[in-house]
Amino acid sequence: MDKKYKFKFIDLFAGIGGFHIAMHNIGGQCVFASEKDIHARKTYEHNFKKISPELFEGENFNDDIRNIIPSEIPDFDILCAGFPCQPFSQAGYKRGFEDNHNSERGNLFFNIVDVIQAKRPKAFFLENVRGLVSHDKGNTFKVIRDILETELGYSFYYKIVKASDYGLPQLRPRVFIIGFRDESILKGFTFPDPKPLKYNMSDIWKGDCSREIGFTMRVGGRGSKIDDRRNWDAYLVDGVVRQLGVEEGKMLQGFPKSYEFPVSNTQAIKQLGNSVAIDAIQCVGEQMLQYLSTLNTASNHMKKTKNKGEWTELLVFVKLIANNQLNLSDSDLNLTGNSFKVKKVTTHNLESNYYITDKSQLLIKNKLSGETIKELLISDILNDEIIEGLKDAIVKGKNTFTISAFDSIQKSLDIENAKGGNSNQKADIVLDICDNNIEKEDEGFGIKSYLGSKPTLLNASGNTNFIFEVKGIDSSIINEQLLDEINNIDTRTKLKDRIQYIEEIGGRFEFIRAEKESMEYNLKLSDSLMPKLIGDVLLCFYRDRITKLSSIVDFLDNYYQTNGVSIFGDKTAIEIKVKKLLVDILLGFFAGEKWDGNFISNGTLVMKRDGEMVGFHIIDMPNLKNYLYNNIKLDTPSTTRHRFGKLFIENNDKLYFKLNLQLRF
Repeated sequence: MDKKYKFKFIDLFAGIGGFHIAMHNIGGQCVFASEKDIHARKTYEHNFKKISPELFEGENFNDDIRNIIPSEIPDFDILCAGFPCQPFSQAGYKRGFEDNHNSERGNLFFNIVDVIQAKRPKAFFLENVRGLVSHDKGNTFKVIRDILETELGYSFYYKIVKASDYGLPQLRPRVFIIGFRDESILKGFTFPDPKPLKYNMSDIWKGDCSREIGFTMRVGGRGSKIDDRRNWDAYLVDGVVRQLGVEEGKMLQGFPKSYEFPVSNTQAIKQLGNSVAIDAIQCVGEQMLQYLSTLNTASNHMKKTKNKGEWTELLVFVKLIANNQLNLSDSDLNLTGNSFKVKKVTTHNLESNYYITDKSQLLIKNKLSGETIKELLISDILNDEIIEGLKDAIVKGKNTFTISAFDSIQKSLDIENAKGGNSNQKADIVLDICDNNIEKEDEGFGIKSYLGSKPTLLNASGNTNFIFEVKGIDSSIINEQLLDEINNIDTRTKLKDRIQYIEEIGGRFEFIRAEKESMEYNLKLSDSLMPKLIGDVLLCFYRDRITKLSSIVDFLDNYYQTNGVSIFGDKTAIEIKVKKLLVDILLGFFAGEKWDGNFISNGTLVMKRDGEMVGFHIIDMPNLKNYLYNNIKLDTPSTTRHRFGKLFIENNDKLYFKLNLQLRF
């Protein structure tokens, strides 16, 4: 980052850059922006190409947030987004997350979630209409809060503010939502105190205006009459009715005089009405920065609470040290009798390597210098009774919790956690291993645990959606009422029932592609026909309610042979393709980024419910493939969170439906 900048931010649903101006004014560098409207993009680029030229190089000025691969966004500190307000506003239909009539605009909040989840910024700053808070009796806002707080682990602050609270003479009530990543128990952010007006409406009009504070500026269109209760642009100035123009709109929203509109006045007014009140954003942004500086200096990194997965990673770490051995498994998680001797244990994020000597000593050495930091006798800190107690504590724990017995062990080993480094890491742990035939250094292994809920192989996200075009429905009956009727089916088996309803009225599902380019690319890298095969698997799961993957393959093979439509070969060929895909997902690719075809780790460790730990390694690929194939099932994630399972219209009134792939053991 250039020394003249204090932080980096991204500008999603950027409009004409109100957030950009505000955050730039307080020392921020915009490294990525996304805006779909072609006229707003023209205005945005015209005004920011000089102050942020790097933003318009490569693909950092995106035109559709749904096509973003979050992992490819440059690193940043703060996510800014005034996400689409139409589904929640008084002027719209207020469908919220259920708005499937205009390119799913009500679901675009979840694209923000995907970016936060992938990039883990220090903070986020979201803006929307105040109706968001009360929409659907508060349920929409509760979903947003639960996802940001519980699922993503950020703090959550919100306040309905007016532009006039921070110096601009306009009502414009908006909800500001702020959250921080590393706040832990140090929760104390407050919104800044109100500020006096910088100028009033008479100053804007350069005449005597009947109002000191103006109406909320709206999205243009035909001007309103001054006596209309919905009036937004007519003012009585020096006894004469005047309509709001571009220059007055710029002042209402806090845009500088130098800001230019290379578009028509109609478009300019629309763009201003869609923008944010810059001074309000800037005041709150300054408060965010001050608070972030206190978090950076606070000693809040010694977090004692962890979830089951985090504690299990620590348990695996110490169990490998204590046992000095990794037992290999067959496809049923039974011991094969083969094993590796473990000579070194570490993870990608630890600064030390942990070497196990033949004398049951542990040598802790700095990774860079090789210097021995500490020598320990393993039996002084670990034994079977201690490890069994740790396992029992993990099994009994709920949500996030503490395990005091781990404190002295972590202190002795100089570790806070043993996690592989970040969510985009297949190798949770790294080992030096050997047996009578081979010796391997720095072999990465993933960890799958049955101490809590059953582990997932592929977590649901916006990256695991697949698009189907719905054909065959009489165009004369396609309207908003039909979409609402189908999408409002809310039975226990709602997805099955929606699909069947669509088919009953003549619809047929034609697979198009994975929604995200990265997922489509990775599947084709595994096998050129894999996207189409996954489409068939998903329809079989959601429509026919067959859960186990191996059973789905049996069903599809019978269907293909009966109807003579298979392009995948016989059942053996289908099994080979599916098994290869499962291994590729386990050891190779993530749905949200393009894969290079190489394995990131070379095996996986399984912590069984009884605390026994077994492993798989690529030297015994048949057992690994059979374990996955015989134990993986499809699961139904949240349709709202992952925005699938609803009929929607796009691309010249074509009908589409999305299904999501989640794989669980």
